Amino acid sequence: MRINPYIQVQQVYNNSKVSKTGKAANVSRTDGLEISSVGKDIQTAKTALAQTPDIREDVVARIKSQVQNGTYHVSPSAFADKLLEAYEGK
Repeated sequence: MRINPYIQVQQVYNNSKVSKTGKAANVSRTDGLEISSVGKDIQTAKTALAQTPDIREDVVARIKSQVQNGTYHVSPSAFADKLLEAYEGK
């Protein structure tokens, strides 16, 4: 008769049982969120950008008027500089 292995198995089984834990105390928890000053600055910039029109109507009207009157002047050197910057990928 082999009683010894059964006793060892019973000991392992008894040791592996999980003991119950007590109830945790009632703790009031609240979630919170704090936005950094950089985040607030970014949000302010986004709001200002959203309120700014994409097309500045006053500038467009002025240039359109100058083109129609023949008084709009483009500097050849400034045009060439901008063209080279775009070509070189600056």
